[in-house]
Amino acid sequence: MKIIFWISLFIVFYTFFGYGIVLFVLVRMRRLIKGKRVIAAKGEHTPGLTMVIAAYNEADIIEEKIKNTLLLKYPAGKFHIIIITDGSDDATPAIVSRYAAIQLMHQPVRNGKIAAVHRAMQNVTSEIVVFTDANTFLNDDALLYICRHYKDDKVGAASGEKKVHADDVADATAGEGIYWKYESTLKKWDAELYSVVGAAGELFSIRTELYQPVPPDTILDDFMISLLVAEKGYRIAYEPLACAVEHGSESISEELKRKIRIAAGGIQSILRLKGLMNPFKNPVLAFEYVSHRVLRWTVTPFLLILAFLLNAMIAFQTYELFYIVLFLIQCLFYVMALLGWMMEKRQLKIKVLFIPYYFCMMNYAVIAGIRRFMRRQQSAAWEKSKRRKV
Repeated sequence: MKIIFWISLFIVFYTFFGYGIVLFVLVRMRRLIKGKRVIAAKGEHTPGLTMVIAAYNEADIIEEKIKNTLLLKYPAGKFHIIIITDGSDDATPAIVSRYAAIQLMHQPVRNGKIAAVHRAMQNVTSEIVVFTDANTFLNDDALLYICRHYKDDKVGAASGEKKVHADDVADATAGEGIYWKYESTLKKWDAELYSVVGAAGELFSIRTELYQPVPPDTILDDFMISLLVAEKGYRIAYEPLACAVEHGSESISEELKRKIRIAAGGIQSILRLKGLMNPFKNPVLAFEYVSHRVLRWTVTPFLLILAFLLNAMIAFQTYELFYIVLFLIQCLFYVMALLGWMMEKRQLKIKVLFIPYYFCMMNYAVIAGIRRFMRRQQSAAWEKSKRRKV
């Protein structure tokens, strides 16, 4: 029983903290042996690019997104914009049509985001294609920073940095911002060691020739598209100076809905990208992929529960002080999470409870997502989460 407990606890620790420590050490070792990766200067490499924005019923924000996009710095004549609004039945297509500099693609039938992206890609002829969400806003130099990575022929995709805007009235969803700061650090180290393991749809790009359509029922299309590039032997670069900013979820229930969808898509991606876990094909990529993604989306949430139950059994059977203290620490953490949930229900804001509450919510979402995927209850169609207003 103790052996299983310690194995469970070790995997949990490794998933959320240990991998970061190991990654930090490996990156420092790589720097000592090979030096830091050489990256072109901003604006040094500016291939032709097309930005694809899939927008479904975004009338309340699409004009702001268009204005933000038109202000992005990039050489004239090398930047093309496609906004595809398939299925939108609000004013989104009409608003986009006012801008002559933007190519509008629209059809009344809604087949899901990935179907819309596939259709848009048939109109892309540039060397690079950039994908970004309709509800995220980029910094002026984002494209110049992200495209400099393509001077390296081994780079097949490049991802920007997602930033979650937290305001003064942030509640437990502030944990989303804390989580993304930690994720950003891991992605920087992943990329420096070898490659990012999956790009977020807020801002990522690929070489157009490497684009591979994914099945229409794909839930995490951005994740799958980018990792199919990595599966071909190319690196996914990470550019922290290319920022995609969005507001946090309107409520913890909205964030939970989004996390469950991501978890369902995560288990689907793992089943479809089994080759990435083959250590004989690409050992470093396999190590990063399993450590950073697979463990989180499969066994770790269940091991959290198992470790708690085993700790309780050991503590009350042996009465050993060490296991009793360890069990009480776990109890305290989960009580804080429960209090965070109760405070959120009463719209009370106690920041010290954000992290345990958000952590437990994330792991519950994985279990719920796996259950939803196994029951085939997760659609690939857009499921918009409500975001905080400016």
